[in-house]
Amino acid sequence: MMQITMQQSTPCPFPKVFPSQLEKGTSFFMQLAYNEAINAWNDDEVPVGAVIVKDEEVIASAFNQTRRQKDPSAHAEMIAITMAAKSVGDWRLNECSLFVTKEPCPMCAGATIMARLGEVHFAVKDPKMGGLGGAADLHLLPFSNHRPRVECGTMELECKEMLQAFFQLQRK
Repeated sequence: MMQITMQQSTPCPFPKVFPSQLEKGTSFFMQLAYNEAINAWNDDEVPVGAVIVKDEEVIASAFNQTRRQKDPSAHAEMIAITMAAKSVGDWRLNECSLFVTKEPCPMCAGATIMARLGEVHFAVKDPKMGGLGGAADLHLLPFSNHRPRVECGTMELECKEMLQAFFQLQRK
């Protein structure tokens, strides 16, 4: 684990990654979300990044902006879902996949269901506030008319390390 001894306003010590365009799979898209999380850190936000993909092309990317926007709903997932809906011209995102560095909270998990996202991939589980298996299983509600496929663990170590380092600095 990387040892970090910096102040809160220090730029993110984790380097961006540059995935190969030749292999656009789960790892590729999670690496793009990871880079968005670095953008969040550099903007003094909780380092969570998200991308939404349709037909192997990124149609939306975002990072947490709750502090910048002074809006508790300005999570990376919410911003990316709004951008993706505008990109496809419909609120239904059935053919799309969300890649996000931390398990969506209940608000964001609900939005993934309401947007009809086909898949949700997240790196790090959140046992305290995760809405897709960590603290609650919103995607498994018995009477829900949509259940996205949920996968977790891609780049878990890297994303977890970044989140832990960020919060460690916040506590100083």
